[in-house]
Amino acid sequence: MQFSVMLTKRIIPCLDIKEGRTVKGVNFIDLRDAGDPVELAAAYAAQGADELVFLDISATNEKRKTFAELVKKIASCINIPFTVGGGVHTIEDVAPLLEAGADKVSINSAAVKDPKLIDELAKAFGSQFIVLAIDAGKAENQWAVRTHGGTQSSDKTLFSWAKEGQERGAGEILFTSMDHDGTKNGFATDPLLKLHQLLDIPVIASGGAGHSNHFLDVFILGRADAALAASIFHFKEISIPDLKDYLDQYHIPIRK
Repeated sequence: MQFSVMLTKRIIPCLDIKEGRTVKGVNFIDLRDAGDPVELAAAYAAQGADELVFLDISATNEKRKTFAELVKKIASCINIPFTVGGGVHTIEDVAPLLEAGADKVSINSAAVKDPKLIDELAKAFGSQFIVLAIDAGKAENQWAVRTHGGTQSSDKTLFSWAKEGQERGAGEILFTSMDHDGTKNGFATDPLLKLHQLLDIPVIASGGAGHSNHFLDVFILGRADAALAASIFHFKEISIPDLKDYLDQYHIPIRK
């Protein structure tokens, strides 16, 4: 029956960019160099990644705009969808990124500060271009939303903010569990399942990938539409072809 068919799941390498280099840390700190983002992007596209996410993680903190020139270089060497985030505060910030080759734009801190930004961007560019990224950690029995690379608290909680984001016009939710980020102990499947049940738009899971079975869990237990990972791909702990072969064995629908 149609409603029982699982939609195709996406594998998405994430390139966290700081000062033009790909970096990766644990729980958003202790960053280490992970390579040239242009070279990594080309390699992931060739290996069969379904999409890429490029986040300028220092853009908001350091009050800088995302480097459109770097976006252009990355876009020129790949043939898969490409999301860009970091330092997007206004409609004027988005057009140069799309012109440089980005397929979608991710917003985070600026949307928390001014939720109307989601409405404005969705109206100007369409919901399909807008990814609402949410960084959250467990605090006092709820998932508290944090901003500015996880360094600042907010008055928002994960589920209410994700629901509001959908209502305002976000086309996807990218949820990163700060408690799981970089730990390689698995994704936060419980809140992901709740997001799946709450929302009508796709949910991308981020934070915690360490083994192939973690992707199996996030798709089956968390019902995520896509799984994002960084260090396991950057440092060649898991290859994308091997991961897709593994998921295929368990009949997870993936693009080969």
